[in-house]
Amino acid sequence: MKNPLVSIITTVYTPERLKDINELLDSLNAQSYKNTETLIVAERSVELADSIKKYIADKGYANMRVLFNEGEWGSYPSRNLAIGEAKGDIIAFVDDDALPFPNWVEQTVKVYNEDSSIIGVTGPILPLWQDKSMSKWFPRELYWMFSCTYRKVTERTEVRNGFCTNLSFQREAFDSCGLFKSSLVGEGWGKSDWQQPAAQETELCLRVKRGTGKRIVYDPNVRVRHKVYSYRLSSGFLARRAYWEGYAKAMLNRWYHPDGEAVLSTEYELLRYILFKLLLRTVGRLFRRPATAWRQLWALMMVLSGVAGGYLSYSFLSLFRRGESGGGG
Repeated sequence: MKNPLVSIITTVYTPERLKDINELLDSLNAQSYKNTETLIVAERSVELADSIKKYIADKGYANMRVLFNEGEWGSYPSRNLAIGEAKGDIIAFVDDDALPFPNWVEQTVKVYNEDSSIIGVTGPILPLWQDKSMSKWFPRELYWMFSCTYRKVTERTEVRNGFCTNLSFQREAFDSCGLFKSSLVGEGWGKSDWQQPAAQETELCLRVKRGTGKRIVYDPNVRVRHKVYSYRLSSGFLARRAYWEGYAKAMLNRWYHPDGEAVLSTEYELLRYILFKLLLRTVGRLFRRPATAWRQLWALMMVLSGVAGGYLSYSFLSLFRRGESGGGG
């Protein structure tokens, strides 16, 4: 697979993101690796789809197609639609508010070419703060709230899963194991993907690793930046996002833990670090930098209580869903 075709998939739904979408398309066109096709799946707004088509035509960008999702709404049904249309040997995902580094595709292909045991690749998702003051106080250990990388990893390593902000698979993954489970959503709390269980990527990654016997790896050279808007620091956003994160993790634990898989080992390790190191360090900072420390404590309490609420909520509801199962392909 010396020069594989890479299909890049992104999903869009609101004209409010048009500027972000155009910036993403500019960055994809500027990739150092040229054997690519880009599939943009729009939904809800025909006008948005038409605007993107016009931008692509005006710029003269080749190998970019706009699809319109006329079926079930949501980023995962839209991704599944694009997977069915993709022609690539490698299928890569990036969010509409992300900006890949110029060598993102090149480095992705390099990882696959260097190791045939790899079925999926992810890498650093670096926060691109709308308000740069956010970077001075928001705890790095909570970057996952924005689908960003919270750990500093300097060498290629096997991981459980990645986020569709920066994630790719060999086509074999979908041919052998199926598509995203778009049914993994909750009820209420709004219809935005940011307010639903974040289980789809993790569930697919677990299923692909189990089904193919191959690895998903994190490579520090496969990098994207992810825009973090100021509104995502509101109490309402953090509470909803944290709730559904906890709900999703309880769901995955119910499905996979009976098979002996330590599904939540990453989360347990992070929780222990937050409770026994980060919280104590933040409390100690109250005497030196009280304003920063109080903001950090607020964020930590908001997220931890939200995650606990979501986890306990699903665990309670699952008592009445004893026939529920989802770990299979």
